[in-house]
Amino acid sequence: CLEMSSRTDAGVSVRMNLARIDLPTSVSEKTSEDSIIRALNDNLPLGAMAISVNRAPADSKVRYVQSRRYLYRLEVIEEWPFENDPDVLSDACSMVEGRNNFSNLCRLEEGTNPVRTVDECVPWLSERGRLVGFSIKAKSFIWNQVRKVASSFSGIASGRITVSDLESALTSPEVSLDLGRAPAEGLVLWGISHSDLGASFSDDLPPLASFSRRPEDSREYRRWLSMAQYEMSALLEREWRGRLN
Repeated sequence: CLEMSSRTDAGVSVRMNLARIDLPTSVSEKTSEDSIIRALNDNLPLGAMAISVNRAPADSKVRYVQSRRYLYRLEVIEEWPFENDPDVLSDACSMVEGRNNFSNLCRLEEGTNPVRTVDECVPWLSERGRLVGFSIKAKSFIWNQVRKVASSFSGIASGRITVSDLESALTSPEVSLDLGRAPAEGLVLWGISHSDLGASFSDDLPPLASFSRRPEDSREYRRWLSMAQYEMSALLEREWRGRLN
């Protein structure tokens, strides 16, 4: 039996996820954690890697986590301005923190509660202070929630929408308001905290020395997008290999 902690849209990067695998007692008692890791990595496709194994209580639920952290690289959104103000994004981030109804900022499935509590939402800055995107942390998220939040932040920075539009989307959820949806390629599931299953990664934000600055020219931007995807892939590979070696 295999159970995954988090599901993501196609195009979303994943630094870490959690999986629960139920093994017969006769197998688990005779198999070491290192043997399980080797067996998994011998069969996983390129781009996925098992890092660690923990023995968990029989009644633990892998989806019931303490928190999840996502990062979004706003630079990949076409409308994102070359020059921007981190303070404006900081103010927008504070608006989505706390308990809110995200009906206007998610893809709501039937029977899903639109109310979520965001524990933290902060700008994601490079070591030199360049605004790259934002980090958001909560116990649970709704489908497309982070991508729609990202679109609203980008819209405020570009002037497509106002801060008041975002405020209305949150305070008047009964009034339908579409603030857009950012591309999946800017999003990465960065960390998960679980009381039973442990975590092999720290929750710290990554160093961004290898992240190039988005070009100002629109034609160069389209070519740069391929480099941005490579930079994200390289960042994840370094994170994984650093824990295997």
